[in-house]
Amino acid sequence: MKSFSYIAQDAKRKQVKGVINAENEQELLKKLKERGLEVKDYKESDSDNSKSMYKFSTKELAFCCRQLSAMLTSGLTLVKSIDILCREQENEKARIIWQDIYENVQKGESFSSTLEMHSGSFPDFLISMVGAGETSGSLDVIMQRMSDHYAKENKLKNTIKGAMVYPVILLVLCVVIVIFLFTFIMPNFLEMYEDPSKMPVLTKAMKVISDFLRTKGYILVLVVIALFFAFKYAMKTPGFRLKFDRMLIKGPGFGPLITKIYTGRFARTLSSLYSSGIPMVECLERASAILGNSYIDEKFVDVVDEVKQGETLSAAITRTEIFEPMFCSIIYVGEESGALDSILEKTSEYYEDESDSAVQRLVSMVEPILIIFMGVIIGLVVAGVYPALYGAFENIENE
Repeated sequence: MKSFSYIAQDAKRKQVKGVINAENEQELLKKLKERGLEVKDYKESDSDNSKSMYKFSTKELAFCCRQLSAMLTSGLTLVKSIDILCREQENEKARIIWQDIYENVQKGESFSSTLEMHSGSFPDFLISMVGAGETSGSLDVIMQRMSDHYAKENKLKNTIKGAMVYPVILLVLCVVIVIFLFTFIMPNFLEMYEDPSKMPVLTKAMKVISDFLRTKGYILVLVVIALFFAFKYAMKTPGFRLKFDRMLIKGPGFGPLITKIYTGRFARTLSSLYSSGIPMVECLERASAILGNSYIDEKFVDVVDEVKQGETLSAAITRTEIFEPMFCSIIYVGEESGALDSILEKTSEYYEDESDSAVQRLVSMVEPILIIFMGVIIGLVVAGVYPALYGAFENIENE
């Protein structure tokens, strides 16, 4: 996707400048026309200097939303708040984006439409929530909710990253040990066999692997690289991506754990959207899209259609067979009691705690598998070299 800088005029003949991401010039013009802007000039931005190519992290989003909420609550105007926030940015690319937002808001543009001009930098969820806050006149409250939302998102990401450190180190250690054993240790022991034809079957297999790694190991490296890029390409095809995403939530063992993580994110997002006064249909579309799972997106197309036709949310979600029955029952209670927003908020807190536990359990499943794999490889190597070692000891005794 390319980044374009443009100069346009709105319906009030005010000049508007901004940066927008689009696949080509036709899509750029279409997007600007949909916003009611008359294009005067545009050009493709340099990718190295592009303002919208900088994507804010969840940590940065939490900080920006918290600062805006505090300033708006204290009585500062939105323009002044953005100006102060702009000066607080340590990253130069982030500061340029906030400076552009400040200039457009100062000219009379709405905050949400200005954020949308930088849709490559800010998530659609945040843009929708800001729009709802402007409509309802509660932008300070929305900013506080967004701050909490992204703070929890950042916490979950850090939990996952922290939990994966040990398994990744263990995996790298396994690979290094296997390569070391087959390329340095095995050849020394194999030289003890005066007649290679008398080698046991297992030892011959170990020798083939050892010779391959020492002489043609680059082929294995090329195959791994090719598989990596093939997987990345396959993930871009809808059919493969759908099957992979379905496997994530339906797979044995890890499937229910990943579903708990999805449930926590979905409940928190849906709670934030619904309590902000956004229509349920849009809430469902936004909340499912933030999960980034194509299988769930496909299922929620039917959910949205059923809700539009008057079906209850609990019944529609139950038929997807994605979320566990308890979550569907909680939504049903919320609908019946008329307190869906508050129940969703409490439910999101519960499932966020469950998400943390699910991450730990996922990691605890990976660790023993890696340890067993390393043990099996070392055991095979020992079994392969033992006959040679035993024969060497016999020769020493005979001498």
